[in-house]
Amino acid sequence: MHPLKRLLKYGRRHRLQFWLATICSILNKIFDLAPPALIGIAVDVVVKQQNSLLAEWGIKDVFWQLAIITFLSCIIWGLESLFEYAYDYLWRNLAQNIEHDLRLEAYSHLQELELAYFEERSTGGLISILNDDINQLERFLDGGANEIIQVIVTVIAIGAAFFAASPGVAVLSMLPIPLIIWGSIAFQNRLAPLYADVREKVSFLNGQLANNLTGITTIKSFTAEDYESERIANQSEAYRQSNRRAIVLSAAFIPLIRVVVFWGLLPHYFWAVWKLWRAGCLWELTAFWYF
Repeated sequence: MHPLKRLLKYGRRHRLQFWLATICSILNKIFDLAPPALIGIAVDVVVKQQNSLLAEWGIKDVFWQLAIITFLSCIIWGLESLFEYAYDYLWRNLAQNIEHDLRLEAYSHLQELELAYFEERSTGGLISILNDDINQLERFLDGGANEIIQVIVTVIAIGAAFFAASPGVAVLSMLPIPLIIWGSIAFQNRLAPLYADVREKVSFLNGQLANNLTGITTIKSFTAEDYESERIANQSEAYRQSNRRAIVLSAAFIPLIRVVVFWGLLPHYFWAVWKLWRAGCLWELTAFWYF
């Protein structure tokens, strides 16, 4: 089962808090996307005045049109801030609740295992699972879950606005999306074993640190401080090199996605240049390429 599905299945006991946090994330992003629409309506009022969009609703006076836009802006900014606080509060508490439950269940499960299991595994590796891995899950729920939801809402909302305003431009804008999805999945498949190696190396390092701190009396009795320091340095260096291999690939993700988006926007540029050239607008064509 995919880890995300396993997480959703495990968090069913907190489903109410999960849905409340999700709704707050969605509403926050909707209100976050509203100000550009209000700016467009304000520009429409300034340009068309008594013939603006608000004037069609019976509000002919320009002053009252701008007053209504100002009032709506205050309401939208207030609601956006309110839902931002709400989703942040809910997601963080949800992360703490799941982290608490998972750590207790994992520890209870460890206590029920046979002694042979502990003889084959280091203490540091088990501590990494009970502490570091569960803390990583908390970090994901703190920010990652909200970001995923808000990206989906943004794509749907902006895509709908594009298709309503200009279907042709919308289709061209959506062309890079399959490549972005494919690239994200490919990067995830490449990064997964690299970060698995990182987790293995940090478990070795934690195990060595735990053993040395537990046996510090023995180390000092045999004056083995230099030897043990070298062992810790070797484990730390292996962990650093493992991270470097993962960083080489993960750091390239955003730049490559930007390149894909740029190639997806090229049809827009060529279409605009062709229209300007056909219209004989040489000055506009020069200014277009300049800017």
